[in-house]
Amino acid sequence: MNLQTADAALIDDLVQHVGEEAVSIDPKVLLSNSHDFGKIVDHQLPLAVVFAERVEDVQATLRLASAAGVSVVPRGAGTGVSGGAHAVPRCIVLSLERMNRILEIRAEDEVAVVQPGVINAELNHAVAKHGLMYAPDPASYKVSTIGGNVATNAGGLRCAKYGVTTDSVLGLDVVLADGTLISTGRNTFKGVAGYDLTSLLVGSEGTLGVVVSATVRLRYLSAKTCSIAAVFTDVVQAAAGVMAIAGVRVQPAILELLDIGTMRVLDATYGSDLSARGGALLLVRTDGHGAEIEAGIVRSALENLGAQLSGAEDEEAVRLIEMRRASRGDGQDDKYRVGEDIAVPRSAMVEYMGTLDMIAARNHVMVRIVAHAGDGNLHPTFWVDPDDGSEGVARLDAALDESIRAALDVGGTITGEHGVGTVKREWLAWEQSAEVLELQRKIKAVFDPEGILNPGKAIL
Repeated sequence: MNLQTADAALIDDLVQHVGEEAVSIDPKVLLSNSHDFGKIVDHQLPLAVVFAERVEDVQATLRLASAAGVSVVPRGAGTGVSGGAHAVPRCIVLSLERMNRILEIRAEDEVAVVQPGVINAELNHAVAKHGLMYAPDPASYKVSTIGGNVATNAGGLRCAKYGVTTDSVLGLDVVLADGTLISTGRNTFKGVAGYDLTSLLVGSEGTLGVVVSATVRLRYLSAKTCSIAAVFTDVVQAAAGVMAIAGVRVQPAILELLDIGTMRVLDATYGSDLSARGGALLLVRTDGHGAEIEAGIVRSALENLGAQLSGAEDEEAVRLIEMRRASRGDGQDDKYRVGEDIAVPRSAMVEYMGTLDMIAARNHVMVRIVAHAGDGNLHPTFWVDPDDGSEGVARLDAALDESIRAALDVGGTITGEHGVGTVKREWLAWEQSAEVLELQRKIKAVFDPEGILNPGKAIL
């Protein structure tokens, strides 16, 4: 039996076991599910897209694909930016978006159990009536799925105080490559029985198993929050503001830094006048019963640095935080723009931002920076004029490589929250030793001996 015949037989088997309505070979469906927002180098179309609705659908898909030697690429909403959901040659894309039920909310235990297709914002809406929230809030929280957040260990604006996804995941139900269903973790906040497989699976980008449910920890939803917008002369002064907040020992729920380039993007998009007021912006939110007290302490610290502060009851700061959530792009062709997800020790942030400016100047590209300043996670964006053509793209690539090297030189990492996917694999060996890379390959082989789960992603 040749490959084409074998693949047709696999699709027939999928239809038989999962259902005709759950399997698509429509070219438009294949195309729309073949990639996420990450840079595409080698565009591939899957053989089919399976829209799983039950755990049994996931098990059947993996059993059949494993027997046929066909790769499986798990997919949520496709909002990732690192190529973790890109199709690979001769693969099935396994979409979890229809597995979108909140299975359980145990408000007394501050726990929820959800299927992977549940939208982050919808979970938050459901638990808000209990005075609770699901803390991780990536910029795509209105459309991204919990399963995708788990796969990439997503972060968000509230990371500074509440941590990233792994800090909110207690347990997982996972289907392995051969269709075996396992449960890891626990229902309690504490538990140290055996190896921590749950933490291993969070952030593994679908290379070890397919998550079919997650038990997540909920946090208290604050009745009171205070938001502050502080405009500074430049990013050096704004970064000094970040350290001043740390110096007065306040832990904001949100602490974001935007440079002049990002302020201009917001001005162009929303009609604001931020860039006319100064050269950098800090956005701060405190929460909890002490929100007003903490906000007062923060305001005093920033005023001492000469910042222009929003009024205590001014809604502008609230609006700016929501504008910041939507500030990923400015509509420019991604061919001529590259953005990254670097994290550095917070004490190195000022120096590193200056290094980024020098890298941009040296390579004759432009740069703007937005940062989760509370935890040192920066999102620099380099871009060139499209008229620069391929020569400009080459300069972009050179600047990007330099920025990664510079981050590692100050003790940073190649990705703070977006994941490795395909986009960052080439840099893994810059950060991790040969021994660590080999250990990861061995772990992958234990979970997925035939290597069918999202090959070419996350590890080397």
